[in-house]
Amino acid sequence: MINIRNLRINYGNETALENINLNILKNKTYAIIGPSGCGKTTLLYAMAGLIVPFEGKVLINGEEIRKIRRETAVILQNGGLLPWKTTWDNVSLGLEARKLDKSAVNRSVASILEELGILEHKDKYPSQLSGGQKQRAAIARSLVLEPDLLLMDEASSALDAINREHIQNLILRLYKKKTVTMVMVTHSIEEAVFLGQSIVIMERSSIKHIIENPYFGDEDIRFKQDYYNICSEVRKWLRGDDE
Repeated sequence: MINIRNLRINYGNETALENINLNILKNKTYAIIGPSGCGKTTLLYAMAGLIVPFEGKVLINGEEIRKIRRETAVILQNGGLLPWKTTWDNVSLGLEARKLDKSAVNRSVASILEELGILEHKDKYPSQLSGGQKQRAAIARSLVLEPDLLLMDEASSALDAINREHIQNLILRLYKKKTVTMVMVTHSIEEAVFLGQSIVIMERSSIKHIIENPYFGDEDIRFKQDYYNICSEVRKWLRGDDE
């Protein structure tokens, strides 16, 4: 699906990413984790076509990406909802931009809002929604476009622990129902282990290690020792205990 080759990105004189090589397989989930400033979000934005590489390439299905791709959806940390639009209008925005028939737009929006449990909030503005409801609306706005690639930047980090787990459970259930290639940036070891089939551990501007997670998809994994074992392994790599 995604092939990243010798990627380098600079911000002025500062190197944000250097010599990044990564293959992301179709319909698999990847969690990218690392310390602040290591380049996680920059890597995600390069996949989205929001940042043009200084050197190297990002290929999606063999095509070099240098701008935003129609089939890619991005969910930002704050949700990115337009404050002057209702939940319904925020979710329908992308479909209307594609000039779809109004009845088709209405069917699609109603269906995704019902699936995510926020249809009753369709006429509310973002300021009238809880944090969890806002993230559900942001997820709905992305998934209603039926993307083949979903990119998430700290999608649940602004939520309290209980709502964060609710959103993680929701994302997992949606992934099982509508399989897409999913790449997420997170600061949470627990989220990376719960949602990542592959866990990409970064250090300053580079990829340090990749851990394969054999327990992905188990909704009860948080209650099992295996979950804590993988969390410990990720934590050791982040701390540098492998050296």
